Amino acid sequence: MPGIHLRGLMTLPPMPERAEDSRPHFRKLRELRNKAREEVEALDELSMGMSADYEVAVEEGATIVRIGTALFGERPTR
Repeated sequence: MPGIHLRGLMTLPPMPERAEDSRPHFRKLRELRNKAREEVEALDELSMGMSADYEVAVEEGATIVRIGTALFGERPTR
């Protein structure tokens, strides 16, 4: 589409009981990105992983992680 420059893909897998539970989701997104690069060369970013599983995400190729809880603690409940 004109005016849209796709730079990457993002996933939010189900909240894992163990960080390792997220690995198949991260791996699948990396594989999807690699395949999509055949048409969109600039597809460099993989946004995946949060405080509970960011280490696994990085192992699977994440370039962006969301670690707010690790930095700021749990959000207060309403």
